Amino acid sequence: MSDSVSTSSDRTNGVLAMELLRIDVLEEEGDDVLQGTTERDHSSFSKNVLRKQRHWERKLAARKSKRKEEKLRRNLNRHSEGVEQPRLTKRVMKAVARERLVEARSGGLKVCVDLGMSHRMSGKETSRLAAQLRRLYGANKRASKPFHLFLTSFREDSRLLAECVRMNAGFLEYMMERTEQSCLEIFPPDHVVYLSPDAEEALERVDHDKVYVLGGLVDESVQKTLSLSRAKELGVRAVRLPIDEHMKKMPNEKNFHSKILAINQVFEIMLAVCDTGSWMQALDERFPRGKGYVVA
Repeated sequence: MSDSVSTSSDRTNGVLAMELLRIDVLEEEGDDVLQGTTERDHSSFSKNVLRKQRHWERKLAARKSKRKEEKLRRNLNRHSEGVEQPRLTKRVMKAVARERLVEARSGGLKVCVDLGMSHRMSGKETSRLAAQLRRLYGANKRASKPFHLFLTSFREDSRLLAECVRMNAGFLEYMMERTEQSCLEIFPPDHVVYLSPDAEEALERVDHDKVYVLGGLVDESVQKTLSLSRAKELGVRAVRLPIDEHMKKMPNEKNFHSKILAINQVFEIMLAVCDTGSWMQALDERFPRGKGYVVA
């Protein structure tokens, strides 16, 4: 009988041991599952935190950039209104000029320099034109209301481009449009107005819906009507600056009088008239004194 009781007890102990072992295994598996779930949850949580952090950093950067632009704009407005302020640093002035040029690309008066006649020039004339383009761009950078500037019919393999790169530091980074297309491939013909000193019609009003084209040409041989012929070739309206209407010849020792201007000089007169609204003031300030004319 005692053997029977012992066997029963051993069997019971064995069952209990197996049950305890099964419970331990289940607990370990549960711990593993719980740990895996926790790790996945933690990983997902970390990704969300990082994504939100990156989003917040972008918003902060955008706000910082906007505050900087607003500060530059306020400085510029105070400067324009003549309010006394500390002198702007060269770095700030460069930033202001760059911002103006960026704005001009979206809303400025469109002015093209037509370089479709550059093949007519000698090497010396090409170098002079490259220098004029540098001065023209410099005037646009300094302007309070710069133009949206285009250099059209500007071939990449041209001697003029090579000369511009050689003479003008950073020329390829100038903030303007440079294209091999002609102005008529970019703009409708009825919007294009070509400036020529030989045109009969005087330009009395600058229309912001129009595109004004300057003939990119240095002609030391003084061939007549080249720019006018180019306008007729393109089939567009041709006008001249209203020099005869607002200026008169000034007596001088050499008896020299000329209305032929370099493209950068025409460009600066156009900038001045758009800024002041007065041809007389623009011509008085920007027309070269050595040409023998004064405002009437």
